[in-house]
Amino acid sequence: MSVIELSHREPPGAARAAMMLQRAHWAAELFARYDIERVRRILDAVAAAGEAHAERYAEWAVEETGMGVVEHKVIKNVACSRDLWDRYRDHDYVSPRIHADDKVLELPRPAGVIFALTPTTNPIATVYFKVLLALMTRNAIVVSPHPGAKAVCADAVRVLSDAAVAAGAPDGCIQVVEEPSIPLIEALMTDQTTDVIVATGGNAVVRAAYRSGNPAIGVGPGNVPAFVDATADVAAAAREIVDSKSFDNSILCTNESAIIVEEEVAEKLIRELGRAGAHVCTPEEVERVREHLFPDNRMRLDLIGKSATVLAEEAGLKVPAATRVLVAPFSLVVPEEPLAREKLFPVLGLVRVPNTRAGISAAQAMLRATGAGHSASIHSTRAQTIMEYGAAVKVLRVTVNVGNSLGSAGVLTNLAPTMTIGTGFYGRSSLGENLEPRHLVNWTRVAYNADRSVPFDEFGGMQPWRLEAAAPAAPAAEPAPATPETDVLREEVRRLILEELKELTRQ
Repeated sequence: MSVIELSHREPPGAARAAMMLQRAHWAAELFARYDIERVRRILDAVAAAGEAHAERYAEWAVEETGMGVVEHKVIKNVACSRDLWDRYRDHDYVSPRIHADDKVLELPRPAGVIFALTPTTNPIATVYFKVLLALMTRNAIVVSPHPGAKAVCADAVRVLSDAAVAAGAPDGCIQVVEEPSIPLIEALMTDQTTDVIVATGGNAVVRAAYRSGNPAIGVGPGNVPAFVDATADVAAAAREIVDSKSFDNSILCTNESAIIVEEEVAEKLIRELGRAGAHVCTPEEVERVREHLFPDNRMRLDLIGKSATVLAEEAGLKVPAATRVLVAPFSLVVPEEPLAREKLFPVLGLVRVPNTRAGISAAQAMLRATGAGHSASIHSTRAQTIMEYGAAVKVLRVTVNVGNSLGSAGVLTNLAPTMTIGTGFYGRSSLGENLEPRHLVNWTRVAYNADRSVPFDEFGGMQPWRLEAAAPAAPAAEPAPATPETDVLREEVRRLILEELKELTRQ
């Protein structure tokens, strides 16, 4: 059966979870019949609602999680609402595609019900991103936020849902798990009503998604080496790296972990890092950073997303109040060196190398420790070096002469804008690209006989899915009154439920 079978041992709230998934299932069945104009009208309303609340949710997220910078979260929230929709507004994941020369008709098929796990580090931006992608592809979505950000995420999902329904979306196509727990999340992930899991979070969450038995898209951890070679514009590289490492206090997984710099320009880079707002630690200060910020050789989780000045205080360092990043030089890239691993706060390792070949080797060593498949960056003006670096490092995105936090996320580059970074085979992920709408839809390909003597039919203007013509929905800012359209939707849902109940009774 397609419902969760509950027993007295199921976790509190599991019955409601089963109802949520079934409600999402009915909504997805109906949503899959919408045409492109209806879908675009819904997305206009939802993207506008997200942008309108971008600042409020940025402030709330920082207050609830204790992580990050409000101004930077506003940027991410706008990037994942209005900007994201503007990027894909002219893309169509709804209408048939006709390839007359190849005699192939392609019909888009939504996944159905998406179960989306969102992290505490980038809570609202990830909620916005996944909800909009689901709507672009006519999927229903159930969001399960990290417990550390559940209040702000639940409110955001409700706001987006209200905007979508008011614009004509099926009620239930956007829902949220308001009280997430491990047993409940496991039940939701393994239920057959869930069609695909999109997991953004720690390794444990991602691995659990892959073990669920349902299709899953998960991502691995980052550990970004930033190579600055002797040909680089050193001042520009220093500014880009400090801006990137300090962005939202370094909680994007795309942030730089360590600078690898050629000896020839190392001293100049250190001076320019200081001018850009970094404090370069002395050897004694580096030891304090290791002792206080990485006890037992592990990053302190309670300091994730804290500012450089807070980190300096924790380590007993005296730094200027305007310090944005702590730079901690070290000598060898080895697995046991915490400064060579991912750091979700503004502490940046720095290692000197004699030449380009040694720089590439150091980057490879960092990625062997952790971060395979994720991303790397390089600051250089030599095309051959850039190509060699890209071919050598085991990652699936390499940014050039730009801060990697927003570069690999597709905000400052022409990569697909995303809050979910696929790490591919290297990182044991099912996705090797930045997650984008096309990954949440399959295409049925209707292929004709290739023999030219066999005709291909004319499909122009045809729509395989449609609801009866109805009046436009009410504006998103107002409650949606009963209209001919809502009556049609209710009748369609009733019909779908009856059809599935009849099917179940035959089993």
